[in-house]
Amino acid sequence: MSRQPLLDQLESYLCRYPAEGPTIHRFVDFVKAEPGCFERTTPSGHITGSAWIVAPDGRGVLLTHHRKLDCWLQLGGHADGDPDVVAVAHKEAQEESGMEEFEQVVPGIFDLDIHPIPARKGEPEHLHYDVRYLLRPLGSTVYTVSEESHDLRWVDVDEVASLTTEASMLRMVAKHREVLGL
Repeated sequence: MSRQPLLDQLESYLCRYPAEGPTIHRFVDFVKAEPGCFERTTPSGHITGSAWIVAPDGRGVLLTHHRKLDCWLQLGGHADGDPDVVAVAHKEAQEESGMEEFEQVVPGIFDLDIHPIPARKGEPEHLHYDVRYLLRPLGSTVYTVSEESHDLRWVDVDEVASLTTEASMLRMVAKHREVLGL
């Protein structure tokens, strides 16, 4: 399985966001060093793909109240062996929202984050190397709450901070405003 497409995306992301260099270099080092980087069975951590889904008017974002982590987040999940991380983000967006089709609003990676996932049920604490893409639904914006969520909600970008103080979520809000000119 080829890691080069993701490495190319990470290089392009570094050119756009040089201030995030330390995180990007950790990503690159992990992808290059870990043959199982796309497999959830890799005990130290693995690649995940996420979708920051914006409303057609650009003002809102679809967030999930994650069942296992009990907090508001963007939609996303494990690559499960798929090195096409943007396809993973699209698949997770479809599965977790019930919406059928999305377009990528900006080419390439929208955001990156490396965060710990707590140990549970025989699974040790590990890291998620989360690659995030900016998507917009094509067609209906009516969503269905999946079994992975307590709730889904369209949230005005100005109100995200009332649901979370998590740094990467607030960073995506800032990028959302920048990219969409809000």
